[in-house]
Amino acid sequence: MTVTQTYRVSAYNTSKLSENKIHDDTVARRFGFSGGLVPGVDVMAYMMHLPVEKWGRNFLERGLIEARFVKPVYDGETAELTAKESGGVLAIELHSRGDLCATGSASLPTTAPRVAIDDYRQVPAVAERKPVGPSSYETGKWLGTIPRDWSGTAATDYLADIRETDPIFAREGLGHPGLLQRVMNKVLVDNAILGPWIHVGSRMQLLSAAKVGDELTARAKVTGNYDKKGHRFVELDALVVANGTTPLAHCWHIAITQPREQAAA
Repeated sequence: MTVTQTYRVSAYNTSKLSENKIHDDTVARRFGFSGGLVPGVDVMAYMMHLPVEKWGRNFLERGLIEARFVKPVYDGETAELTAKESGGVLAIELHSRGDLCATGSASLPTTAPRVAIDDYRQVPAVAERKPVGPSSYETGKWLGTIPRDWSGTAATDYLADIRETDPIFAREGLGHPGLLQRVMNKVLVDNAILGPWIHVGSRMQLLSAAKVGDELTARAKVTGNYDKKGHRFVELDALVVANGTTPLAHCWHIAITQPREQAAA
């Protein structure tokens, strides 16, 4: 039997003023977009609403979700999400402006898989970031992040930014898993000075529920660095860790770190 869930959210570009100018209207148009892109990590956060609505805290403790971003989502536009359940798997689609913008899936494993924290090397972020180049993300290289927490008003402000209305986060003092995706972006940002760049997809196996105020870091290995259609892609395999001891999520992250510039459409 197929069961359908729906969710609508007014998209919000949280990164208009960020270092990544792909979120700036003027720069994004130079790359062929209509305006600044809503960050992929926030689009993925919209998608997480549906499995959290279905499975609650169980999903936050051991859920599996993946997302692929097909077309941009723009600030102020309505994002319409559907999730069709079949065989215990939610097939998720996000449409905006009449276009299919993101696809993905979510499921709830019986137990969270065991991931050995010692299998992921802990290294600091670079002491001094340099402009992105061939040595920034060499395949096989280990990367770390500057520790970050979202405590107090930062946690509630984040929920407002992604338009999350599920009460479970405030009621149980939990961190939204979208924050773990932000940490994955930090792997790239904390280790090189990037120009405009684009997050194109992720897969995330949750291992434990994050708590508000956790200090979050990532231990990441570069598993891919290649050119495709003029874009430079980087792939990461990482463990996001709370307070230096608790694995929260095993993540696979794909980004275009150096997009091909093109005339605006």
